[in-house]
Amino acid sequence: MRKAQEDQQSAAGTPVLTPKQAKRANASAVGMFIATGATLALVFLVVLLNPTHTAETYTRNVDVARIADQAEGAAGYLPVAAGLPDGWTSNYARWTGSGADGVPFWEVGYLTPSREFIRLTQTNQANPTWLSQHLQDAEPSGQRVIDGVTWELLDSPSGDAFLTTELKGFTLILGGTADLVEFDILAGAVADEL
Repeated sequence: MRKAQEDQQSAAGTPVLTPKQAKRANASAVGMFIATGATLALVFLVVLLNPTHTAETYTRNVDVARIADQAEGAAGYLPVAAGLPDGWTSNYARWTGSGADGVPFWEVGYLTPSREFIRLTQTNQANPTWLSQHLQDAEPSGQRVIDGVTWELLDSPSGDAFLTTELKGFTLILGGTADLVEFDILAGAVADEL
């Protein structure tokens, strides 16, 4: 009897749960694990459904000749669409009408085979302010003769290189991050098209 009294006293300090109460007490933990599992499954599904991102994912190759044909009416001349060797792509080509500076121009962005960028800009209404803005305060560093055409070479504080020339009534600017050999290829193709 004494033992039964001791057991009741020690049990009085510890609450006794019925099986239903124990099930309800564990239900919040089980629910939390189920909700976490469902959330992770949804995240995993979204990750699986996303396409992989590679350099080729973002490669565009616009039809420069077609866009140049479309821009001819606005430009009053056929903008240059350089015929380049395999491996060159163009990610944009656009005609920009007269802005605040009053100079309309044709602009094409090229990616070289080494994945570097060169921008071609062409206008027949250049002025010194417009030219300075498009050359990004680059300093003259020499000249290059490419397919019989003399281009002025400039280096900008940002590290970009520029080639500029006047040819057949047009001001042409090439600017970008590519190696000068690739600038030469584009400059030759542009001169051939004019």
